Amino acid sequence: MTKAFVVREYGGPEQLRLEDVDVGAPGQGQLKIRNRAIGLNFVDVYQRTGLYKTPLPFTAGNEGAGDVVAVGPGVTDFAVGDRIAYQGPIGAYAEERILPADKAVRLPPAISYEVAAASLLKGATAFYLLHWTHTLKADETILVHAAAGGTGQILTQWAKAIGARVIGTAGSDEKCNTVRGNGADLAINYKSDDFVARVKEFTGGRGVDVVYDGVGAVTFEPSLDCLKVRGLMVSFGNASGPVSIPRLGILADKGSLYVTRPTGAGYFRTANDLRVAADALFNLIELGRIKVAIDQTWPLAQAVEAHRALEARQTTGSTLLLP
Repeated sequence: MTKAFVVREYGGPEQLRLEDVDVGAPGQGQLKIRNRAIGLNFVDVYQRTGLYKTPLPFTAGNEGAGDVVAVGPGVTDFAVGDRIAYQGPIGAYAEERILPADKAVRLPPAISYEVAAASLLKGATAFYLLHWTHTLKADETILVHAAAGGTGQILTQWAKAIGARVIGTAGSDEKCNTVRGNGADLAINYKSDDFVARVKEFTGGRGVDVVYDGVGAVTFEPSLDCLKVRGLMVSFGNASGPVSIPRLGILADKGSLYVTRPTGAGYFRTANDLRVAADALFNLIELGRIKVAIDQTWPLAQAVEAHRALEARQTTGSTLLLP
């Protein structure tokens, strides 16, 4: 038996229930993993609340790193003792778990369990946003919302490594200092400043090429006013609530804009897709081009408290749960 946080009803953090779970042996194409570090992400909240409909009951969590302790039939890429990381499927909030082998990536010696668990899901997200959703170019300017968060920090540093100009928003002056520390050309406190006016001023009235918005309802419509003509709005998260477009014509009114709502499930369709993203991420971390900020750690047993802090926007960088 192993300890795991199981969700049996959608709702608040209290729906995370610590239970004894029989993990069993890995089946065809599966690995049994002993977690060493587990990543906390907003997608975990969306699944717990039912915003993303996940069949009940389920073990929460989408990201982790650990050791292979058993290998199922048909697995040839991994062996017992291998250090691995993974993003998806659900089941990470556990001491041990079963994982499809095609969701695992091998850890380079220089990448710790903690760095991997804090960065793989967020870094893979940054990879597809910057390379596949839109191929960012060095002469482009982007706006990144929640730039002090885990994904926002990696996204900002990766965009700067490409050579783009980055405007980042955050919810406090302290968080704006973090945004500047990650290389952003401009940091805006969206609670005290008019971020649309600041963006227009910074870009000479032109607007940005791309907005990357993981916040959702609060920032979506104002962000459309930050885009250049035929600019791209990338809405990839719902931290403040889901987004709806009142009428499609708003995109015409504001300059023939493009909007997309990408997800990792749509981009990481094969094992190779994820491994390409992971290789690129780990390479930049090893080169020092991306620094992973692990600003909060909680014992796995305190996952409920960690969820409360995340939803209250009290965290910066990445948060880990440690078994």
